[in-house]
Amino acid sequence: MTAFIGMQAQARDERAWIGTWMASPQPLWEADFPLPTNVPFTIWDQTVRMVARVSLGGRQVRATLCNEYGTRPLRIGDAQIALARGGGATVSGSQRQLTFGGKTTASIPPGAKVISDPVDLEIASLTDVAISLYLPEPNALSTFHWDGRQTAYIGAGNQVSADAIRDATTFDARVFLSEILVSATDEARTVVTVGDSITDGNGSTPNTNSRWPDFLAERLASRNVAVLNAGISGARLLQNRMGDNALARFERDVLSQPGMKTVIVLLGINDISWPGSVFAPDVPKARAEDLIGAYRQLIAWAKIHRVRIIGATLTPFEGALEGTPIKGYFSSEKDRIRQDVNAWIRTSGEFDAVIDFDRVTQDPRRPGQLLSEYDSGDRLHPGDDGYRAMAEAIDLPTLLGAP
Repeated sequence: MTAFIGMQAQARDERAWIGTWMASPQPLWEADFPLPTNVPFTIWDQTVRMVARVSLGGRQVRATLCNEYGTRPLRIGDAQIALARGGGATVSGSQRQLTFGGKTTASIPPGAKVISDPVDLEIASLTDVAISLYLPEPNALSTFHWDGRQTAYIGAGNQVSADAIRDATTFDARVFLSEILVSATDEARTVVTVGDSITDGNGSTPNTNSRWPDFLAERLASRNVAVLNAGISGARLLQNRMGDNALARFERDVLSQPGMKTVIVLLGINDISWPGSVFAPDVPKARAEDLIGAYRQLIAWAKIHRVRIIGATLTPFEGALEGTPIKGYFSSEKDRIRQDVNAWIRTSGEFDAVIDFDRVTQDPRRPGQLLSEYDSGDRLHPGDDGYRAMAEAIDLPTLLGAP
């Protein structure tokens, strides 16, 4: 009886935790895929430092490290978190040791992830933090997030406590880092944006946090709402390649989040555009009914978990990737499928609400094309101004389900 009383007392002392930043894990793809991974083949006796902007702040912080696609244990020899001050440098006096069950090292089994112990570090909302990991043994980069849009730094030896990584080389992916959590009030809530490269921010200016979920986070921080970006460039609803399909990762990336309030789904353009292109030359063309069936599955899972689910229409892509080696991405037949899918999203009434990103970003004179002011240059991905317009078009009371 005494033991149970002690356990209850301990539970009352537990703080509430909420995700404040995430990068969805991806496996490395094979060499026959037309896009390079742009990451080192292995990290060995090296430190990697990654910078991330949190959405909500807190007085304590934890980090989640992931070996989702590894085939052998991932050994972390040392790890720290600190406030970042630009160029991969950290704010003096803000460095904090990350521990795992009280130890400064961790071994992460294949397919698993670990969460650090809480550390005291006061972080304001919309603040950059730096996560530094020392990997003492050879580790193939089996689990990463390709389109980081943020410079990462890698240097020889254990430099986790260094103000800046000496003799660093750089890349712009996330490796092994999947989430940052902060202590929060019980009233804090989470919005997750699940999507493809348009949610991942492809086309935005690197190191500026100019993805549409970043701009949404700026709008929601004062409302005590965190925004987590579960976008994966190249993601699809129904098939794998640059990441698991949406049905496979929906529970991991969305429904498992503490304080879940709402999920926004912007997915499907790659299911429509990849078949017949160099990305998927032998894949049959998509059918609108197949995409709708996948949406209905996501809706069903969200309802079971009492999560509000918002459907977003697919943005224009006429002329996408013309003049690049990526041939066959757009066709008028594919655009008709997009329009059929968008018509269902708008009119079916099956989502709790709809965000019409198609109408926000289209050229009124040629609705099949992105507005030139919003185009990053490839006629597929918006640029910074386009992403800001998408975020500003979201009605916050509708998003959060307020009366």
